Amino acid sequence: MHGGIHFHAPRAPDPATPSSPVPRQLPADVGGFVNRTDELAHLNAVLTSEDDSPLVVSVYVIAGTAGAGKTSLALRWAHQIRERFPDGQLYANLRGYEPGEPVAARDALHRMLTSLGVPAEAVPQDLDAAAALYRSLLADRRVLVVLDNAATVGQVRPLLPGSAHSLVLVTSRSRLSGLAIRDGARRFTLGVLPESEAVALLRAVTAGYRPADDERQLAELARLCARLPLALRIAAERAASHPHLRLDDLIADLCDESSLWDALSTGDDEEAEAIRTVFAWSYRALPEQAARVFRLLGLHPGPEFGLRAAAALAGSTSISRSRQLLDSLVGAHLLEQTAPNRYQFHDLLRAYAIDQAQQEEPPTEREAALRRVLEWYLHTADAAQSWLNPAEDRLPLTPAADDISPLTFADYDTAVDWAEREHDNLLQAVRTAADAGQDRLAWQLSTVLWNAQFPSVSGASWPPVGRIGLEAAERLGDRAAQGALHTYLGMAYTRINRLAESLEAHENALTIRRDLGDRLGEARSLNLIGLIHLRNRHLDTAAHHFEQAISTFQEQNAPHWAATALSNLATTHYRAGRLPEAATVIDQALAAHRARGDQRGEGNILRVLSDVQREQDDVEASLLSAQAALDIALSLRNLRLEGFWLRTLGDAQQAKGQYTEALTSYQRSATLHRRLADRSREALAWQGVGEVYRRLGRPAEAADFHCQAASAHRDLGDAWNQALSLDGLASAVRDESPEEAHQHWTQALSLLAHFSDPRAAAAREAISSRTENRR
Repeated sequence: MHGGIHFHAPRAPDPATPSSPVPRQLPADVGGFVNRTDELAHLNAVLTSEDDSPLVVSVYVIAGTAGAGKTSLALRWAHQIRERFPDGQLYANLRGYEPGEPVAARDALHRMLTSLGVPAEAVPQDLDAAAALYRSLLADRRVLVVLDNAATVGQVRPLLPGSAHSLVLVTSRSRLSGLAIRDGARRFTLGVLPESEAVALLRAVTAGYRPADDERQLAELARLCARLPLALRIAAERAASHPHLRLDDLIADLCDESSLWDALSTGDDEEAEAIRTVFAWSYRALPEQAARVFRLLGLHPGPEFGLRAAAALAGSTSISRSRQLLDSLVGAHLLEQTAPNRYQFHDLLRAYAIDQAQQEEPPTEREAALRRVLEWYLHTADAAQSWLNPAEDRLPLTPAADDISPLTFADYDTAVDWAEREHDNLLQAVRTAADAGQDRLAWQLSTVLWNAQFPSVSGASWPPVGRIGLEAAERLGDRAAQGALHTYLGMAYTRINRLAESLEAHENALTIRRDLGDRLGEARSLNLIGLIHLRNRHLDTAAHHFEQAISTFQEQNAPHWAATALSNLATTHYRAGRLPEAATVIDQALAAHRARGDQRGEGNILRVLSDVQREQDDVEASLLSAQAALDIALSLRNLRLEGFWLRTLGDAQQAKGQYTEALTSYQRSATLHRRLADRSREALAWQGVGEVYRRLGRPAEAADFHCQAASAHRDLGDAWNQALSLDGLASAVRDESPEEAHQHWTQALSLLAHFSDPRAAAAREAISSRTENRR
């Protein structure tokens, strides 16, 4: 099954097929001090009793009020039982009760399907169609699905697998009665802790920090906290940090806080009031500097952040002091530390921090704090760009203010690590800047983010923020910024095979560049438009654009871009079947890339060189060139290049008769391109798998892969590669079904009729001869 096309990806005995396994992505078990042994035992007993029952799908809803420990219990149980589900686990935080909008079912399905290997652009837009695709992908698998923090049945129901073998575990503050009535879900309401366990939790946290407290007073404190684990942990930390205060005094303080916060009311019940009370109680006990940091952290674009971003929000140039303040928040259970110098909020606490910032920080202070953190991300991403994409011009940014200390990076790997870790925050920073009316920051952040993405990022994540940046630049009337963003949107659309939108974006950029008299930018647009024509196999038009671009790049003394356009021209000659011309240009491009130490450019032209060498029957040299290109991709940690160049290596291995090795290369290529949402290149890898299976005398499997490839190319409007896939399909089925083969060859010839280059003519002649031989 791929992108709504109902094909089974056949399993190869060795190695694995391009089909992606279900990921194993449960968060860590976060049980803490709360054992919940009775509840775990009950859940295990119920699951055991259902092992042989003919349910459509087992659904468990763990419901309970805020702070009841639902996620902790769910994850602990999920880790205990995951071995029962060998095909993997899926986890989604539906953010039903967090600040902002909950995750819509359509968005959750999109993420689930892409994690299952479906390219982002192939996920159906229609909710029912996406849900059907999701169910079919999981139909024959034993999978554990954890849906955390659900708000409504409508969020959950489309994510139910529909398989008798899978289990879904849902946590919610709502009872989600509709799931029980219609879907047969077992609801397990997680109540407050028994008094004895609540008191035990308080003792566990305070042990060693204060004298043993009276059992009656601990029970009273537990009652004020409604015996909820989250509230109990915060209250216990407060008690532990004040060892010389009598517990009676602490209890009195807590009673006084009962009316301080109503912003997150989930009802009038005692438990919700306890959460509000304990948050306020703990917050009011903070030193002023720590309290200020806490509320300013609510302004951060995302719920998870690093030490230096927090320092920027607070306007602190002392990293050690910022760490001390964050440690105090962690110690008060108002913040969670997830890794060295990394922190995150509980959803309720983040909402509380936002509320306190709005109530206690003057608007000018909030605006200044938000500006600081957004500019910190901007300048740090700019520093990362110098390693990740040094050929791109860096924005002429205003120097960072004295109260902002952007990161710098010692090497490529450090920059990649940061870009990968902060990618979601950078995306959200663009949205936050636009929402705050900071148009300059919005377009600058989106522009720098394009050039500071980690190498293996999915192609689908940037275009939405690219459009936000473009709209901001249009509001400002900044034509140069508009030109840059049109360019990057065009490049992004190409990656996800939206070629018509890509061409429109590049033509808009070209118009702007010419209006501004930007000759270098004009040449870049010509080169990129040439790439669209190359993808569409308009080879003469592509070559014309590349030649124009090369001439202008040379005129503008831009050797990197001239070498890049030379590589594209070499690819065009190769695709047309003009091997001598391709070889001449390859020599020029390879020398230019090596002279500049441009590894990425060198790897790309080595890929073209390998193809030419293979077609000239120098298979050993072809293997060496392809392996050298792949080694460069691996050193750059660039999955996009790795996937692309693996297909070239597979072609060389197939020519050498190394079929097992070729299968490995093609299948890895297909898997990577699926992850990167590049459906076109994934289908090209399938073609390679089909060719190998045909050579191995396994025509049925060959036919399956060629069929999948042909369908994908048809959907993408790629007539050339659809024709080649149909040719492979015909060759695979001709012995068993000559008439079917003839139909495929006839369709292939029809598709090839519009191409006039030498390679197309040779392909038509070869297919025609095969149809004649079958008569």
